[in-house]
Amino acid sequence: MSFNTNSIGLLDSGVGGLTVVKEISQILPKERMIYFGDTAKMPYGPREPKEVRSLVTDIINFLNTQDIKMMIVACNTATAVGLNYYQQKLSIPIIGVIEPGAQAAVDTTINKKIGVIGTEGTINSKSYEDAIKNIDPSMKVYSKACPLFVLLVENNLINTKEAKEVTKSYLTPLKEKGVDTLILGCTHYPIMEGLIQEVMGPGVRLVNSAKATAQLTKKILTKNKALYNEKRNPVHRYFVSGATAGFERVANKWLEGNTKAFRVDLEN
Repeated sequence: MSFNTNSIGLLDSGVGGLTVVKEISQILPKERMIYFGDTAKMPYGPREPKEVRSLVTDIINFLNTQDIKMMIVACNTATAVGLNYYQQKLSIPIIGVIEPGAQAAVDTTINKKIGVIGTEGTINSKSYEDAIKNIDPSMKVYSKACPLFVLLVENNLINTKEAKEVTKSYLTPLKEKGVDTLILGCTHYPIMEGLIQEVMGPGVRLVNSAKATAQLTKKILTKNKALYNEKRNPVHRYFVSGATAGFERVANKWLEGNTKAFRVDLEN
């Protein structure tokens, strides 16, 4: 690959994939990113797999017009229901967030009891469980769908009393199973990592799939000689399918900058 000046494309149902943007910015500070948040169709978790694949394919086709050298499906639900499908659409590398997170969890656990939290779509697909068992069949995996977490993050409600109560109700069963490692199996969840850690306690290590995905991104770009090596302060671009204000509010807080998003209607 000779097009190392091109951007990294990322997509998610909303703001969750910004956790991947943040991690990539830290380990690959010269790389430029183009992000699409499908905020008009968020959340993806309750949607049928076929519908999610169709929505994601439209986004991939859009991002592919933006001079990208690699694509990251920065959404666990979208990864779970169609990563292989998307990979057949483009000639550039396309990765998801599940395999990197699964490997990190296996590397982290001591007692071989791993918890996974995610959307209904991700949990029902058993994608994390399958990925973990493929790496090490002796692992015990306990999964829990936490659908309200995405709404708490998207609506900037993670610091409320209600958020703490919801988090306790979701996570208590996993605590009782004795997991020592918990995969944040939705890219929205690292935004509420502090609350999740507080509820799980200091004895449980959280695996942030966004961080593992950023490390895999660096590995792939290095292998393909596609890293950007010149001096620059990259300007990232953000596109959304819904209103921009809510996205910008969460993005500015999470990325600690002045994020400007542009609305794009992919249906026309």
